[in-house]
Amino acid sequence: MFEFFLQAIIIICFVLVVGAVVWDFLKFNKDSSTKKQKKSIVATGTMLGFYIVFYIILKFRLGEIQLNNSVARIFLIIFGIAIIILGTFVNIKGRIDLGKNWANHIKIYENHNLVASGMYKIVRHPLYASLIWIFYGACVVYFNFYAFLLNTFVFLPFMYYRAKQEEKLLNQEFEEYKNYKLKTGMFFPKI
Repeated sequence: MFEFFLQAIIIICFVLVVGAVVWDFLKFNKDSSTKKQKKSIVATGTMLGFYIVFYIILKFRLGEIQLNNSVARIFLIIFGIAIIILGTFVNIKGRIDLGKNWANHIKIYENHNLVASGMYKIVRHPLYASLIWIFYGACVVYFNFYAFLLNTFVFLPFMYYRAKQEEKLLNQEFEEYKNYKLKTGMFFPKI
């Protein structure tokens, strides 16, 4: 029963994030008012490719660590699930906060505004941060070392690269972006 409940939570979180991405594509993926644009290798398609590889690693239990202590195992599973739920919430709330400024590739729109409230008050890139957190949560839930390595050495650097590309355009467009960067962490909140 515990495993069924666990799988149900993970599936619900996955469906919510995918649904939010589809919603963004349907509602905000317009090229009509683009002021500046930069194509990036890191976009929804490559993120989907990463997810497929990540899923295969988990599905076939490649790199799974055996943990015999059932108390520690349950604690880590609950901790990982909490990270996944938090990441899902941050992703969806971040998309709502970003609204019409969302784009699959890096864009500045004619009527673009700097979003520094909501999730963007906590981290500069909540959509990327939340995906990183969700993948780390899955690494903990499934006790998977290969998935951890993949997230740390492939996904995180790609998200960093994409975030830096966005920040270059945002720095050019908004004077206040430099101050915003000083007080707000990129993927993790500043203390």
